[in-house]
Amino acid sequence: MNTRQLVFFAGLILLLSSFSPPTYKIAKLKYSGGGDWYGNRTALPNLVKFCNQNIFTNFSTDEATVEVGSAEIFDYPFVYLTGHGNVVFSEAESANLRKYLVGGGFLHIDDNYGLDKFIRKEMKKVFPELAFVELPVNHPLYQQHFKFPNGLPKIHEHDGKRAQGFALVWKGRVVCFYTYECDLGNGWEDYGTYPGDTQEKRTEALKMGANLIQYALTQ
Repeated sequence: MNTRQLVFFAGLILLLSSFSPPTYKIAKLKYSGGGDWYGNRTALPNLVKFCNQNIFTNFSTDEATVEVGSAEIFDYPFVYLTGHGNVVFSEAESANLRKYLVGGGFLHIDDNYGLDKFIRKEMKKVFPELAFVELPVNHPLYQQHFKFPNGLPKIHEHDGKRAQGFALVWKGRVVCFYTYECDLGNGWEDYGTYPGDTQEKRTEALKMGANLIQYALTQ
């Protein structure tokens, strides 16, 4: 074997030894009621890529979809719910989602405008004893790898309201984070999806998303 071949095989061995297969996925939550659960089509793959590059997660880049009542929900440490319209959880789905969340899972609800009046009612089925509380700007979620001293950023304008980050807290652990008047997931989508968006605003959204992922996996 000549020197060139030795160098080639040494490089190949180094490349293979440095590769580690993805250890987990994040999933989009599919719900009933007619709302567009499938919205923000490019958001999660872009967020996964950003997290893998910047906070060294090892997510699969393949986006998964999981139904609220499915046993497969327990395969995902982080589940994302978005949409504009109606959301309906059955009694069995509510019980399954509660079991997932109290057992260590995490749900991010991202109001894509118009979700609020539906999702608050449905989450009451899941946690009738809890209420959404707004997290203060000094909460650890905003102080992860990227710093947000003013709290949740405003990505898209809707009704002139400020962006708010609400949480459901179960025995001291945030099990659900709800981004309202923010449109965080829209900021994760491919650049140019929404006219008028800037790269700066998109980067801000991705950084906040990375903080959320990091917090959810380490709290």
